[in-house]
Order: sequence, then C-alpha cells, then structure tokens
Amino acid sequence: MKLLALDTATENCSAALLVDGALFTREEELARGHAERILPMIDELLSEVQSTLADLDAIAFGRGPGSFTGVRLAATVTQGLAFGAGLGVVPISDLRAVAQRAFHIEAALTRVVVCNDARMSEVYWGCYERGPDGLARLEGEEHVSKPQEVRLPANWSTATAAGRGFMAYGEVLAAVAVEPSGPLTKLLPRAAEIAFLAAPAVSAGQLLRPEAAIPVYLRDNVAHVAQPPKAPR
Repeated sequence: MKLLALDTATENCSAALLVDGALFTREEELARGHAERILPMIDELLSEVQSTLADLDAIAFGRGPGSFTGVRLAATVTQGLAFGAGLGVVPISDLRAVAQRAFHIEAALTRVVVCNDARMSEVYWGCYERGPDGLARLEGEEHVSKPQEVRLPANWSTATAAGRGFMAYGEVLAAVAVEPSGPLTKLLPRAAEIAFLAAPAVSAGQLLRPEAAIPVYLRDNVAHVAQPPKAPR
C-alpha cells in the first residue's frame, strides 16, 4: 500500500506517506503559510521514496474541524491531487487524529476526551475510546461549544484529557471529569495518524471520489468545495 496523508487544519502543517507499513513524514508548526509549505512537503516525500502521485493507492486528509482556511486548504489540495492522479480519497476527523496520537503515546490509555481550540471562546471536542483494533472510535458526536459545555458520555466515569483546548481553557475544562495528562494536552493533529486511521479503509477499497473531499467545520455545518490546485508531478 502507498497512502499519502496531509493535514493543515491547525498550526501543525504536516504530510505523511505510508508505504507498505513504513512511514515517512514532514511536519512543521506554523502561524501561517500552510499553503506555501504543504505541496513542497508532499513533493519531498514522493522524491524520498522515488514515487509519483500515480503510484499511490489513495490520499487521506484531515477534514476538520479546525480553522476555516486550514480545513478548506486540506480539502482543496486533496481534491486537486486526487483528480489529477485519478485517486480515491479518505477523510479523517482531526479530533480523531489527536485521539489516535494520544493512544500511540500511552499504550495503556483506553478513553480520551479531545478538545481543540476553536477560538471565539469555544472548543471543538469529542470523546474517543480505543477499539479492539487499536483505532480511536468516536463515542457519540463531535461538537463545537463553550468549554463549560464539554461533557463525558453518560456511561463514562472518567477519561484522559488530550488536545490544546485544555491548554487554552484549562481552568474551565477542569470541571470535566478527566485525568490530567500534561504531554497529551499539547497535542495537535498530524498526517501520520491520519494515514494510520485511513489505512484500513484503503485496504478495504472504501474510497470516496475526489469531489467528496469536503471540509467539516462543525461551527456552521457547511462545506465548501474549492477549485483544485495544480498537482505536483
């Protein structure tokens, strides 16, 4: 399997290439300039493994939630590359990617509540548990709300905190019944986990057409499909 993954939903601009179980990555935390960095990152990865877009099986991307421009950029780039190379796509939640990153870091972890900073005094959040296959599974729905409205599922007594929403609104979120974990509250989504989460769908042939690479914003429940950019060769 050759799977390209990319994410620009947050400050963390990243790309990953999963090739027969081997992972190659590029990652850079940026205040701005994701549009100028993501395609060069992808080019670098393809050159590193001496491949082209035509050699890939699929493209996965962080579909949000996240910043409006960042989520739209990831969808736009994915559409452009997929259309140009005739590839299917796999959208992955950026909240789920943070949960998966937390599970990779702490092997004994089974449940996390992920909060990412949504600005405007709000957070994007969702609750995830580790499935039998090791993959993060969403319990309930993903939300955008005031920090004080974050709640664990009724059948959960506790969970571990993950995501930078806890850094931005720690005092308010302290009311949520979670176990503190300093390192996990510094996490942002990245393409490495997006590739890992998308791999089963690629193996099963569960791919979407390029035009289905649309953002999920949560805040306004709209999705915009932008014009695809020029794909790298």
